[in-house]
Amino acid sequence: MDTRTGLPIVGMVGGGQLARMTQQAAIALGQSLHVLATSADESAALVTPNVRLGSHTDLDALSAFASGCDVLTFDHEHVPTEHLRALVEQGFAVRPGPEALLHAQDKLVMRHRLEELGMPVPRFAAVREVADVLKFGDEHGWPCVLKAARGGYDGRGVWLLNGGESARELVPRLLEWGTPLLVEQRVVMRRELAAVVARSPFGQGGCWPVVETVQSNGICVEVLAPAPDLGEDEARDAQELALTIAAELDVVGVLAVELFDTEAGLVVNELAMRPHNSGHWTIEGAQTSQFEQHLRAVLDYPLGATDPLAPAVVMANVLGAPQQPAMSPDERLHHLLARYRDAHVHYYGKQERPGRKIGHVTLLGQRMSDVRERARLAAHWLSHGVWQDGYDIHGGERT
Repeated sequence: MDTRTGLPIVGMVGGGQLARMTQQAAIALGQSLHVLATSADESAALVTPNVRLGSHTDLDALSAFASGCDVLTFDHEHVPTEHLRALVEQGFAVRPGPEALLHAQDKLVMRHRLEELGMPVPRFAAVREVADVLKFGDEHGWPCVLKAARGGYDGRGVWLLNGGESARELVPRLLEWGTPLLVEQRVVMRRELAAVVARSPFGQGGCWPVVETVQSNGICVEVLAPAPDLGEDEARDAQELALTIAAELDVVGVLAVELFDTEAGLVVNELAMRPHNSGHWTIEGAQTSQFEQHLRAVLDYPLGATDPLAPAVVMANVLGAPQQPAMSPDERLHHLLARYRDAHVHYYGKQERPGRKIGHVTLLGQRMSDVRERARLAAHWLSHGVWQDGYDIHGGERT
């Protein structure tokens, strides 16, 4: 408990942009958010006063950090499960708990559990040798998808295998490196969706509108809220599916369920038990942001309303450009805000490098097509310092 405010202290393991944005929500709630970061130049460490430096793989560092907090939560899923169990045994409140978080850490564990629950998942198999992949591909068809069971994100740790030759070339090398693997049937989908929900220890649940996530090279570039042309029944099914997963796995906090939208219905792709890229739009676009909701949930406060604040909300990620722009980030921000005065920009305090998420921009409006175009142009400008629609920053529209 913070003796100055009389309010509980939340500890977040990880100092990335999710912790940075959680700090902003914590300020409004009067909370003292403490962050365990690996270095002083991490995104959250740059803006958060209560930072302890230490590794999430060091149990002593985790225990020392947790001793100053009322509840422990996470900016990422990479804390070893055995460390989380040890923290619980030491009497610390860990939310989500280790048995829940394991399903976001290990894709094979997640697939088995969701299959047991009767959830829609792709056909899959554990991979211990290349013969497992060859058998799976022959039975279920090529191409198929090879995944690292742990540690992959933003397209990393995922490989498309077109046939036996590619499997024989890649799988032995990955197994030699000690990478735990699974193979999945390739899902033919119309688009990708995400259902983001929250659950408290008391069991209260809340969900935001289902969104469409647009990917490029394995990285999310846009989130459209609500998902365009999604029927009420399908949206409700996705929300109920996510809330059921949260309850069955005993998730506490925000849960993002990534979904494939297919001709046969919804298929679960991934789980994340923390604030998620697909929920960033809620900061300006919903009555309660995912970051405030996550704090409410892990503290067992009543959850906030999740209604959207506009008919159309688009969040576009700002990715580092292939070449360093001539303009500084400050100059790009200046010109963007002059053109789009209603743009909401979040920079993460990261050095720019090609393909890296350095921030995001959110716009709200009445028509999805209009809002999406403006968000796309804004994100590209912040990345590249070049307008894509013929707009000249020095003289307005080109003629």
